[in-house]
Amino acid sequence: MKFYDCAPAPSPRRVRIFLAEKGITVPTVQVDLRNGEQFSEAFRKINPDCTVPVLVLDDGTTIADAIGICDYFESVQPEPSLMGRTPTEKGVITAWQRQCERDGFYAMMEAFRNSTPGFKGRAVTGPTDFDQIPALAERGKLRVNAFFKMLDARLAANEFVAGPRYTIADITAMITVDWAVRFKTASLEGVANLKRWHDAVSARPSARA
Repeated sequence: MKFYDCAPAPSPRRVRIFLAEKGITVPTVQVDLRNGEQFSEAFRKINPDCTVPVLVLDDGTTIADAIGICDYFESVQPEPSLMGRTPTEKGVITAWQRQCERDGFYAMMEAFRNSTPGFKGRAVTGPTDFDQIPALAERGKLRVNAFFKMLDARLAANEFVAGPRYTIADITAMITVDWAVRFKTASLEGVANLKRWHDAVSARPSARA
């Protein structure tokens, strides 16, 4: 089994935090995205989509999606549960994970990749080149700020994003917030509930994975 990672990238970080919460260690290979290793012939044989993270199982099966990898490890090692135990929990957690991904993580990706000079001509991940669209960067920024306000309201009555327990939804949300704050796309000023939650989840040992 091998986990193909890139330490600075936000998407594989979701898997690293998930594994750290479960206490699972997997042999890891770093892929140098900055220098285009993901487009090499060798890596294209592993993942033709030219993205990380990728998990290659002992039998050669490839899982080239962060949440797909997490789902695999949740099934292999159900505890501590990060994706729900009961049908109700699983449904609620999946819904919040998807909302955090759609309205936060992908919105931040839209803002970041359409405005960062290093992604000129590479505004969308994958093997195909796409030009940056400045209007999408502006829309992404608006979406991220709306996401911060939505989460702040949600966390006024809930300790964690999907309810009373830390879950995969918190992982996706925390990485989105970290990313947005680092690149000054949004701020934690004026969102006290979000800041309280962010301080708490950032203090977990797994956040350093």
